[in-house]
Amino acid sequence: MERDRPQASGHAQRWKRTGSLAGYSRSSYIWALYKNIRAARTRIHLAQCPIFQQWPRAGASEGTKRRGNRQLSMAGSPDMAALEESFRKFAIYGDTKATGHEMNGKNWAKLCKDCKVMDGKGVTSTDVDIVFSKVKGKTARVISYEEFKKALEELAPKRFKGKSKEEAYESICQLVAGKEPAHIGVTKATTGGAVDRLTDTSKYTGSHKERFDETGKGKGKSGRENIVDNSGYVGAYKNAGTYDAKVKK
Repeated sequence: MERDRPQASGHAQRWKRTGSLAGYSRSSYIWALYKNIRAARTRIHLAQCPIFQQWPRAGASEGTKRRGNRQLSMAGSPDMAALEESFRKFAIYGDTKATGHEMNGKNWAKLCKDCKVMDGKGVTSTDVDIVFSKVKGKTARVISYEEFKKALEELAPKRFKGKSKEEAYESICQLVAGKEPAHIGVTKATTGGAVDRLTDTSKYTGSHKERFDETGKGKGKSGRENIVDNSGYVGAYKNAGTYDAKVKK
């Protein structure tokens, strides 16, 4: 058993100092043994915890500690799933063949615009294009989700200048998480004023009136051309085609 015991009790301190509990009663010995076994089990469980494994160890450099703290905060953030879902929605926007795993420069610029990452002051369209070229591969034209997060990390200090790097990154992720592409420029039908009057077929006159029936449905070719009727019936006769049926009876 290890000599390194918790400092909570006098028994534990004696064990750490001398390695023995001579002179103590049996109950005190068992109690000290129980507390040290429980502390050892706690350390084992912590060592097996995924979040604990990301925590920077003693003696690590400052850069390693910052990365570990950032990964720890990102692992516990509830917005990471929403951020990835937003990336997928913008990645497939306007491209039926897109898989959602990669995003092109056009959709990256749209994401930055729709999610208010570009504010026209700290982050401009030029900054967005430069960051995209920086994080993507040399010959690639698209970025992956990991490269997308790096791009947000590059833009975060410019977008939120008064915050630390970690706080700025979290804030810019909140701008994007849960957002969808905005459908700008889609023409909607107008149903008021002059449009209603111009599309009311009951008010049509002349040859235009003949192109629609009483319900307003178009007659097609028969409404546009004069089709000659060679059936032998008078034009206003309503029982056309009933003679054969009467004879057979």
